[in-house]
Amino acid sequence: RDLGTRERTCPVQSNIMAPFRYHQYHIVGRHVPTEAQPEPQIYRMKLWSLDDTRAKSKFWYFLSRLKKVKKANGQIIACNEIFEEDVTSIKNYGVWIRYQSRTGFHNAYKEYREVSMNKAVDALYEEMASRHRVRAPCLQIIKIAQVADDDVKRDNTIQFLGRKEPVSFPVVNKVLRPDAKSQKTTFKYSRPNFSAL
Repeated sequence: RDLGTRERTCPVQSNIMAPFRYHQYHIVGRHVPTEAQPEPQIYRMKLWSLDDTRAKSKFWYFLSRLKKVKKANGQIIACNEIFEEDVTSIKNYGVWIRYQSRTGFHNAYKEYREVSMNKAVDALYEEMASRHRVRAPCLQIIKIAQVADDDVKRDNTIQFLGRKEPVSFPVVNKVLRPDAKSQKTTFKYSRPNFSAL
């Protein structure tokens, strides 16, 4: 398990609306045992999908191209959804992808600052659809990893790290507050002076 993740079996019945569309799944499958091969090789993949049914479909899509195993002569052993432990702090994620455009196949590397891998994958699909007109079935995620601040490459991500100059945001709505609770009153006897701002 990478980056402190935990797993849960696929049939998830949750009433809470997820804040992200794409979920990470860990799927294990193999060829159906036969007399010639009673203990076939076991294969596993980690991939992102909208739900477990589509994740299994993706698993067979990739496995049938890599090995002589397809859905008709294969079986799923396990299908688990992977959850990250820390989804409260922002992190840098690097994503290596392969996608099909209107002119051909391309490899690319993207970076995102998000609180979880699932949100980074959401941002990836949205960016590829808007900037490159890539449909979701034409996009394949090769690898995704957490990137340290010193290893970040893209200027769009570096601007939030404060390497060249410290990151600061202007105070656009300054609220005058009393110094102590004893000085707090509902009505003031004199008009406030805003010239100090």
